[in-house]
Amino acid sequence: MTATVTDPTPPGKRIDKAIGTALKELRLQRGHSARSLADLSGVSAAMISRIENGLVSPSIGTLAALGEALEVPIVSLFRQASTDHTDFTFVRHGEGLKSTRITEDHRHDYINLAIHARKDLRFQARLVTLLRSAGPPPSYVGHGVVFVQVIAGEAVYRYGQQTMTMRAGDSLTVDAELNHGFTEVLSPEFVFLTVQAEPA
Repeated sequence: MTATVTDPTPPGKRIDKAIGTALKELRLQRGHSARSLADLSGVSAAMISRIENGLVSPSIGTLAALGEALEVPIVSLFRQASTDHTDFTFVRHGEGLKSTRITEDHRHDYINLAIHARKDLRFQARLVTLLRSAGPPPSYVGHGVVFVQVIAGEAVYRYGQQTMTMRAGDSLTVDAELNHGFTEVLSPEFVFLTVQAEPA
């Protein structure tokens, strides 16, 4: 049996701390001291220090002045308050989850580099290898946006009624709702990175 540990800090204080953390990060990223930010914003250095340490609940007017001085929207000061957890994926060169896709008349290998799901967004990145000898690749219809960057080789990509020949260094971004995908591999091997972001 495991016990659940809850944070005894009141929600309001957690938000104050989150705002303070975001303010300090943004201030340091822009190379400001508390004094120089005070000069730009009209908010005293002592108040900035108290906000950064989560000791006060700043007014909307104060946050607006700080956001303007830092040249960020006011919502950026709430970014640490939006969730109590975050995930990240770090994949070293040559690593990743190796997978194979098989259709009726085609087979290709790919490496999952990232799969990231939030309550509002799903994001995935794959390194795909197509072989000319493996038959015509499948096409796709989905949601969100797809980005393709060619790493090596040459192939024909179809997006709706449009076709284009893509070579190493070429990139393409498309809405996933329209039929899309590589239709013909022109070189013996074709390698590309594909990234897709879609609503959850």
